[in-house]
Amino acid sequence: MTSPTSNETRDLVILGSGCAGLTAAIYAARSNLKPLVLEGHEPGGQLSITTLVENFPGWPDGVQGPELIENMKKQAQRFGAELRMAHLSGADLTSHPIQLQVGAETIHTRTVIIASGASARWLNLPSEQALIGHGVSSCATCDGFFASGKEIAVIGGGDSAMEEALFLTRFASKVTLINRTAKFRASPIMLERAKSHPNIKFLHSTIVEEVLGVEEKDVKGLRLKNTVSGDQFVLPVSFMFLGIGHIPNAQAFKGMMDLDEDGYIVAKDDVHCTLNGEILPGVFCAGDIKDRKYRQAITAAGSGCMAALEVERYLEAHGR
Repeated sequence: MTSPTSNETRDLVILGSGCAGLTAAIYAARSNLKPLVLEGHEPGGQLSITTLVENFPGWPDGVQGPELIENMKKQAQRFGAELRMAHLSGADLTSHPIQLQVGAETIHTRTVIIASGASARWLNLPSEQALIGHGVSSCATCDGFFASGKEIAVIGGGDSAMEEALFLTRFASKVTLINRTAKFRASPIMLERAKSHPNIKFLHSTIVEEVLGVEEKDVKGLRLKNTVSGDQFVLPVSFMFLGIGHIPNAQAFKGMMDLDEDGYIVAKDDVHCTLNGEILPGVFCAGDIKDRKYRQAITAAGSGCMAALEVERYLEAHGR
């Protein structure tokens, strides 16, 4: 069986090439569905900018994030998945077959799995970007272990920042929580938990101007500025964690399906996309684009598997 030509209808198109999308591709390809994977704006997802991954089963000594993604790609391609460096520019999810616009091309498909993930919010400082994976992280549960016994900083003032700071006290000797304003957005109960912890210190009305250690490829401290007094000072830390939230990559589907107040896909039975509460036939989702709670490589992979199995059942029920 050859891959469909541009005017043929495919059985499955997968949007996104992180753990969720590639796991879905592996399962679908092994079922001879010849899935097309559109890699999107961030090929490989957040693992592509992650250094050592130590909590993915089967890698007792850990694995580099890009290596894990590359192995998943090879595994999917081995079974017949097609990967394309492209991203979605438009869609009609209610047509049958579903229509996906990729540049000037219209792709017709019986099913689609949306696995385009969620992007971490960054401060967008050049020094911060240079040190991602080298002491700068957006995932405490992924990288907290590496901060064992060290003094670290958490950036943010909402519930995400409080959760990260509290979690990181299991490892770090001291956590400094830095908020750019005097007012914290966190819920009262989360704020009180953080304030009552003896190893969490607070700096408010403070912004990060530079992450130190670019030349050494290792965080050495933060150059900070008090927004009220204008005073600048250096905070010696070995890690900086961003706790300012994530942006689900679902903006392209606004109005086409149900999204929650933060833009995450509202999934029925974990995998089905809906519109006005009704299931969109043939439209499935997986990974961080619908998961605001766990956001782990292994949970993304698991939901990719679930979505692929549901695609198989859907196609079988519709005579494929």
